[in-house]
Amino acid sequence: MAKQSSDFSFYEFFAGGGMARAGLGANWTCLFANDFDKKKGATYARNWGVGDIVVDDIRNVDPLTLPEEPDMVWGSFPCQDLSLAGGGAGLKGDRSGTFWPFIAIIDELARDGRAPKIIALENVVGTLTSHKGKDFVAICDALHGLGYRFGAVVIDASLFVPQSRPRLFVIGVRHDLAATNTESEPQSPWHTPAIKRAYDLLPQLLKESWLWWSMPKPPERKQDFRDLIEDNPKSVKWHTARETRDLLSMMSDVNLAKVETAKLAGVRMVGGVYKRTRFHHGIKVQRAEVRFDNIAGCLRTPAGGSSRQLILVVEGEKIRSRLISSRETARLMGLPDSYKLPDGYNEAYHLTGDGVAVPVVRHLAKHLFEPIIAHAMAKEDVSAA
Repeated sequence: MAKQSSDFSFYEFFAGGGMARAGLGANWTCLFANDFDKKKGATYARNWGVGDIVVDDIRNVDPLTLPEEPDMVWGSFPCQDLSLAGGGAGLKGDRSGTFWPFIAIIDELARDGRAPKIIALENVVGTLTSHKGKDFVAICDALHGLGYRFGAVVIDASLFVPQSRPRLFVIGVRHDLAATNTESEPQSPWHTPAIKRAYDLLPQLLKESWLWWSMPKPPERKQDFRDLIEDNPKSVKWHTARETRDLLSMMSDVNLAKVETAKLAGVRMVGGVYKRTRFHHGIKVQRAEVRFDNIAGCLRTPAGGSSRQLILVVEGEKIRSRLISSRETARLMGLPDSYKLPDGYNEAYHLTGDGVAVPVVRHLAKHLFEPIIAHAMAKEDVSAA
């Protein structure tokens, strides 16, 4: 008898608050989840169940104790060493280097006859160029060594939610399975110039295992940044008039002109603001930079006050400002308001800033993961008949 779609199963590594799980949806069963961070693990448990996550170093996970045979293994391995803002250690770094124990687990699963049909990796776009492209070659080589064909897409969450958040997804399919939904050449918007350059750097052997994944472009996003804003947030307070004036005083003429234009819009305008260090006449100064393009700037893990995004709400001559609220950050990641966030502001921001946008995962599941697995299941049923 054919498996029902509700039988799709997966392991979730580097699980954070379970945003990949939220994106996969009710038709997927999580067999095992793991994260090193105790605070994130606690939030995962609050939302998905106490017994649903093992909080420990991935190096301590014994593959032979993992349950059943997952259809897919998801891994949002740490980005810090691959990020353009990071130290540049790449896959040799302490954090992003946890990619290798992840690969070792899948290798052991394969030796045990339980290799997943799909491996899905998520990370920052800087992965493509880290160490002049050598880290990306190493990732592809690792998938090839496990017996997978693979391809990569870059998806900007702004296609689905009002947040600028491009991320790289490397998706491998087991070599004995049909790779549905592929094209013979790159496809816009999923295959960016950076992906094409990374592909060109691959050795011929890896190019022969490469797949150009194909997905439809989603419908035009209907939600803007201003639609997600709370009038009375619980996690943050509105700035005083003086604090707002101080923020405006940190803006360059170009950014102040954006504010003046927003005043004339005739509707409430919400801009995302980041404080950045710039050089002005050879001197370092801190500037407040605002965008009024209906999307928020990319949420980042806070590491000091400058990483926390502020918002500027402009309604005619009335201007208000404050930190973006924790619930607003969750909404920008596509999480429903029923999702239970950590009580602490920084903890909540860290959780969402480190996560994967929920509707992006759903799009991948609908157009890539589920068709591949369903096709494989159908073939298994025919063989068993």
